[in-house]
Amino acid sequence: MLAELFGSYCSAVVADCRICGDPTSGLRFAFIEFQDEDDAYAALDLDGYVLGICPLRVAPSKTAIMPVNPSFLPQSDAEREMCSRTIYCTNIDKSVTKSDLKYFCEEYFGQVSRIRLLGDDQHATRIAFIEFAEVNGAINALNSSGIFASGQPIRMCPSKTPIRT
Repeated sequence: MLAELFGSYCSAVVADCRICGDPTSGLRFAFIEFQDEDDAYAALDLDGYVLGICPLRVAPSKTAIMPVNPSFLPQSDAEREMCSRTIYCTNIDKSVTKSDLKYFCEEYFGQVSRIRLLGDDQHATRIAFIEFAEVNGAINALNSSGIFASGQPIRMCPSKTPIRT
């Protein structure tokens, strides 16, 4: 719906549209990429446009949308189902271990099947992909995006990719 709005308003081709944040919140945000730079500038006129009951805040992005490598995307129905149970988390404190994260998620959201915790010395925080045993675990986690763990608000969004071993 959002991509259609921007595409039709600007008579433009929307190359990519990514909606982020808690699905139950009115405070979600999106990145919309246009094929033509002039169309992106024209889209700024939608600032203040009321969609449903919420006015849109439209501003230029400070970064480009990073494309997902197609080979990482789900390749089967089983992998698509895995994605429905998997979340992507950012802003995880470097001191948090895989077992800490599993304990935290199981205490608040539901049973965890797999975790892939990533990070290095170049970044101040870590990221993780967390696959829950049931889709409700992922939904519970997504509804709690911003919850504090080890003094940091963890941002959670649906994963576009399954965890592969």
